[in-house]
Parts: sequence; structure tokens; C-alpha cells
Amino acid sequence: MTAQLSPPSAAACPGCLAAPAEAVRPIPEDVQIALSLPTIHCQACISKVERTLNAYPGIESARVNLTLKRAMIQAEPEVQARDLIPVLEGIGFEAHELDAGALSATQNDKVGRDLLMRLAVAGFASMNVMLLSVSVWAGATDATRDMFHWISAMITLPAIAFSAQPFFRNAWSALRVRQLNMDVPIVLAIVLTLVTSLWETSLSGEHAYFDAALTLTFLLLIGRYLDYRTRAVARSAAEELAALEVPRAIRVVDGVEEEVAVSALEVGDLILVRPGGRMPVDGEIILGQSELDRSLLTGETLPVFAEPGLAVNAGEVNLTGPLTIRAAAVGQDTSLHRMADLVAIAESGRSRYTSLADSAAKLYAPGVHILSALSFVGWYLYSGDFRVALNIAAAVLIITCPCALGLAVPAVTTAASGRLFRRGMLIKHATALERLADVDTVVFDKTGTLTAGTPELVNLGEHGRQDLAIALALAEGSSHPLSVSVTRSARVAGIKPADVSDIREVPGFGTEGLLRGQRVRLGRAAWTGADQGTQTSAWLAVGDRAPTAFLFTDALRPGAEEAVQGLQAAGKSVLLISGDTTGAVSDLAGRLGIKDWVAEALPEEKADRVQSLAQEGRKVLMVGDGLNDTAALAAAHVSISPASALDAARVASDIVLLGSDLSPISDACDTAVRATKRIRENFRIATLYNVIAVPLAVVGLATPLIAALAMSSSSITVSLNALRLR
Repeated sequence: MTAQLSPPSAAACPGCLAAPAEAVRPIPEDVQIALSLPTIHCQACISKVERTLNAYPGIESARVNLTLKRAMIQAEPEVQARDLIPVLEGIGFEAHELDAGALSATQNDKVGRDLLMRLAVAGFASMNVMLLSVSVWAGATDATRDMFHWISAMITLPAIAFSAQPFFRNAWSALRVRQLNMDVPIVLAIVLTLVTSLWETSLSGEHAYFDAALTLTFLLLIGRYLDYRTRAVARSAAEELAALEVPRAIRVVDGVEEEVAVSALEVGDLILVRPGGRMPVDGEIILGQSELDRSLLTGETLPVFAEPGLAVNAGEVNLTGPLTIRAAAVGQDTSLHRMADLVAIAESGRSRYTSLADSAAKLYAPGVHILSALSFVGWYLYSGDFRVALNIAAAVLIITCPCALGLAVPAVTTAASGRLFRRGMLIKHATALERLADVDTVVFDKTGTLTAGTPELVNLGEHGRQDLAIALALAEGSSHPLSVSVTRSARVAGIKPADVSDIREVPGFGTEGLLRGQRVRLGRAAWTGADQGTQTSAWLAVGDRAPTAFLFTDALRPGAEEAVQGLQAAGKSVLLISGDTTGAVSDLAGRLGIKDWVAEALPEEKADRVQSLAQEGRKVLMVGDGLNDTAALAAAHVSISPASALDAARVASDIVLLGSDLSPISDACDTAVRATKRIRENFRIATLYNVIAVPLAVVGLATPLIAALAMSSSSITVSLNALRLR
């Protein structure tokens, strides 16, 4: 591959390269515009803002939330936030657009705060009811005892109604489709405990078990909150991909430019894409020369020279000069939209993975319900006392309540996640560790994953100081990745730039100037008169002298060799799949000792390869960072992406690598195996507990209160076993 240099106007920062020339945010047709309104403070403000927005052409509805100081607007695609902000400022209100990421983060924070609030209410109510129960245990009788029981009921019923909502919702969702999950027996235990307690209280009974119901809810909410804290709640990767679609484009009709919504474009339209802009459609260049950043789609390290006749795809970034393209595919037919569809399909398939806890619930829940019902029927027939039968049935349900099973997974996951976090890995998905333990095949992307994505000059010592000085002077006039590498290496070597004048950059070719009246060039092989090579290179031509090559290779990420060797030593197959050129992929595979590799792979080919491995019975771990890896990340059994990855790739992955070091990946696989072992141990502990405790409850030797204490002890045992992972 030869050098393809871009002008100084093209920013070296990948994030800048990916940004459109104009700050236009994507607004899908079925997504609201969100505006922050920091200066609203009363109902009059709300009415004024809503009335003004609803009167604006193209707005279907507008609603203002005073608490969040936010307006949510449903509008036609032609209406943008930048059109509405001046309107609101004109009536005296400050307004700012809220991006989808901020809205998602707010929603995620709300979920965490909501769960924490329910946990706090359950804990506070539990402590108060426990204090009242102590008075009963101390010997309170008759009216005093009944008063304490009714006060406990008044505290417990609203506390349970608020705090236990997650369990009730999940249980109802399962029962509605005639399924059982772990929340069904939990809800039954809570409800039956409350019914038994109210029954006992209404009959002036000696015992009520409101404290047991609250303690059960409190312990289970701890498990839910631990589970929430171990992962990042994120938007769908398909939504992240859709966010890359350009909302508006410049259409050229009879030489006249007009800005239109992308949805209005048709096949055959001529579209102008300015430098820094993203391609809105698939098509063919018919006018202009530039360079394209295809790294998000193909993983190719360097910009691609663009000229008439070259096919382009939606999502690619135009770096250098204006390009006119003829649309060949628009809307849902573009490659970017098809990739989003692939991701959505892959995500829905992966979501069918059943956690160990839910698998246990399918067997556990029916047995618990049947046993409790049989206990009630048996004792009612034996004693004829409905009250005794109900107490024993409640005790059986409480003592067999899957609190230990409910804590088994989140307790272990929290301990394992803490261990991996200290090694630089963040677990996002609830079942990621369980799936990671099954992995037998690891698929790596190349650029940005195994390599840093930046070229490294490898033959600096082959050039004389005079040539290096000339090359440094020319390279400093460009922000192209190869020029940046030349500049960095030459500066480290103590080279000072030569006195080259009239330096200018030729888009798509390189940089040239004059040295003592002699023309000097640094750039593409053909432009400098050199023969095309196979290795990434930039060529220096000085006058009539034969050009000399500066050769580059991708710099390895720290820990890449250790990660590959560690995985291979653990008996896992390692495969390298990249959209980069054959020579670059072959060279990297040889350096890392990877025997199986695929080059020039399109995004759908990566996803197809991962799916074909899955069909062969392989459990695939995909490690990637680019847009071209997103479908494969979503299709894999489990996936990892670096924190520096594109948003869509991070969202599609189950685990995020926080640092640049890849070596923790092999350790993560080992930790996942140990974590899964601990989960199974916890299930066995819970089972052994039930084998001992259930007969005691069935024969009437355990009251609901004793059952609650026994259930709590099993939960503590499970948590202590999980801590062994730390």
C-alpha cells in the first residue's frame, strides 16, 4: 500500500475526521427532538413554550417537563433543533439541544436511582417493623400485641407495594406468556406471607410475619441492585448505527444546490458532499478528487484515494475536496442501513440466551409451588384448621423462596466484575461472564484492536540525515497519518527540518516544495515516480534522483502478544478477521503467531463467519472496535471492545476494555470459568439448604418467622462463597 496524504485541513483526530462539516444532528422520523430549557420555572412558562412550539410548522406535538426542565417534541424530518432554538429564544427562554446519548444516560441514571430508592424504603421499613416485632417477642399480649401488628401492617403494605414492584412486574410478564421465572415464587412467598400475617392479625393471633416479608424484599433488592451495578445499561447498537445516518444532504439539480432531507433523495440524484461530510447514500463519484476515511466500515488503516468512477458507501467520510456522487442506493437500501439490520437481528438472537438462574427457575419454581400446595392440602385434611394449614404453606414458600438463588448470580457477578474492573475490564451484560466461560474460539479484528491503528515507521535508519530533514519539512505540512508518523520518528531521532520553501499539499497525492530551486515530493508511489509496492509506504523524491521509500507497519497494542499467547495456551482457537489489505493482515498474523486469518472482509462477511462458527458448535468471543465489527460483535456468543471503540461497537459488546492493554482478556476468560463454578456451587448450597429445611417446614416445625431467618442465613452463605472470587 502506498501513502495517500491529506491536507492540513483534515484533522488528525479520528473523532474530528468522523464529524460532519456542519453540526447537524440526526433526527429519525420516529424519534423526538429533545430541548433543555434551564430558565423555565412555572406553569405559565410551560404553557407559553408548548403553545409556541405546537404552532410551529411541522411539529406534531410538544410537551414540557418542569421537573427535568426539558421539552420533548415530535416533529417531521424537515424540522431540526437548530430551527426551534431561535424561536424559543425569541419568547425569552434559553434552549439547548439534548443529544440521544445524554437522554440515554439520564434514563440509565433514573433506573439506578429508582432501584436504590426501593432498596432504601424496604430497608428503612424493615428496621421499623423489626423494632415493633421485638416488643411482641418480649411478651406483649392481647390489645398491645394487636396494636403493634396493625402498625406493622400499615408500614409493611405500602412499603411492599412500592419496593417489590420490580418482582411483581417481572412475575406478571412471565405468567402472562405462561412461563415461570425466578420472580414467580418470590412474589408468591411475599403475597402469602402478607395474607397469612393479615389473617393472623385480624384473628388476634400471636404471630404475624410482616418483618419476614420486608426482610425478604430487602435482601432480594440487594441482589437486584448488585446486578444493576455490574453492567452498563446501554442503547441498542442498531440505534447507534442509525445515528450515523446523515439526516440531510445537498442535492444538485441543473447546477443549483438545495439542502433536502435524505428521505427525499432518489436513485440517480446528484449529491454534493463537502470536505468533512459523511456520505448520505451509496453511489458513484462523478466529479472531484479527494480522500475517503473508510476505517469505520472496512477497518482499512489509511484514507483511500477518491476519483470519478469510485463506488462509495453511506457512512464514509470525505476528507479533502468536494465530491459529487450519483446515488445508487438510498434509505433502507444503503449499506449502513443494512448493517444496522444485521446488528438488530444478531442482538435479538443473542438475547435468547438463558441465564443459569432462569434455567434453574424453570425446574425450581414448579416444585416449590406444588410442594407448598400439597402442604396446605395435607395439613388442612389432617387438622381441619385452615389457619394452621395456611401458616405451614407460607412457611414452606418462605423457606424455599429462591432468595439464595436470586443472590447466587449477582453476588458472584459483582465479585468477579470487581476483580476484572481492577484489571481494566468493565462487564456490561448480565450474562456476559456465564457466556465467556463457554468460549472455545476467539476472533480478533486487526486495526484498532490488535494494533493501535496508527502507522509506525520501521526503516528510519536506512535514510541519510539530509533525506530525513527534507522528509520532515514536507511531513510537517500534512496531518496525514503517515506524515504524522514520519514527523514523530524524525523528531525523536533529533532531525531538524530542511529549508524547504513553497510547501503545498496536493489532495490525494502528497506534499511538495522547493529546496534550493529543486522540486522535492513526499507522497504516493505513482506521484513520485516510484513503482507500486505491497507494504504501506510513503516515497521521497528529490529532483531527478530515484525515489526512496519510507516503510510503515501497524504498531501493536500493548499486551496483544500476551493475550494471543495466553488464549492459545488455554486451548482456544484464535482467528484474525480484518477488512484491511492481505499484506497487512498476513504480516500481523505472522508477528503474533496466528495461523488462521482472513483479509479484506466486509462487515457482513465478518458476521457471517462468526455465525458459521456458531453453527459448527463453537462458542465465539469476538474482539473488535470498528463499525465494520458491530454486526460480528452482536452475533458472537460474547464480545469485547476497547473503550476507544466507536459507540456502536461498545454498545454491541458485552465487555469493555477500559485501558489499552489487551493482556487482561485471557485472565477474563479464566475468571469467567471460576465465576461460573462459584454460581453452580451456590446453586448446590441452596439445594442442600432446601433438602434440610423443607422437611422441617412441611412437618410444621418451622414457623414463617423461623423460615425467614433460615432463608436469610442461606443468602448470607451464598454471598460469602461469592466473595472467594475476590
